Amino acid sequence: MSSSVDDTAIDDGLGETAPVWAVFGDLMAGVVGAFVLILIGVLLVQMDLVASLQSEVAKRQQEEARRMALEKALAIPLQSGRVTLNNGRIGISGSVLFDFNSDQLRPEGQQLLKSLVPPLEVYLGERDEMLMVSGFTDDKPIVKGPSQRFDDNLELSAQRALTVTRTLVKEGMPRQRVFSAAFGAEQPVASNADEKGRALNRRVEMAPVPRAAPTASTAAPEQPAQATPATAKP
Repeated sequence: MSSSVDDTAIDDGLGETAPVWAVFGDLMAGVVGAFVLILIGVLLVQMDLVASLQSEVAKRQQEEARRMALEKALAIPLQSGRVTLNNGRIGISGSVLFDFNSDQLRPEGQQLLKSLVPPLEVYLGERDEMLMVSGFTDDKPIVKGPSQRFDDNLELSAQRALTVTRTLVKEGMPRQRVFSAAFGAEQPVASNADEKGRALNRRVEMAPVPRAAPTASTAAPEQPAQATPATAKP
């Protein structure tokens, strides 16, 4: 009789304990699941970071290779100091190319542009890129007069960029490889507070840029890429 009572008590104790262990097991399973999800999330983030880092490294390597190739192509004019190279932009002082407030090339500027055509043509052809010729001025307003035909600095910079572009084409640069742009007094590289700074800002820059991919709507025979600003006079 006593044994029967004891067995009943044991059975009751096990019945009360079992649900506790079941709840604990469910809780542990949830904790483990959450930990696994967190671990997967961390791994995915790390993979994204690694991929981003690899992409950035590849981009830096391409930019460095591009800079070195451009430096090699322009080794002679760079050594002479007649041109500069900064972040892939080839700079030429306005005083080398033009007289003050003029868009007519000086003989020295003509010879310099002629010497740049062969190496630039090879460089652009190897990469299927184009050359953007940009004109810049200082911020001093143009004083109108009988001999002054430009309305403002934007028009002067446009005409100078166009003159350089046409000269490059005349000296052998394929027309589809070069176009012009004008910035006037915008984007100065030095202060316009003194003549030294203004002289640096009066410049022409040439920068290799990727060729725009043709679209279905523009899949026509290639036309010369001559972007002439609206303010420029022929």
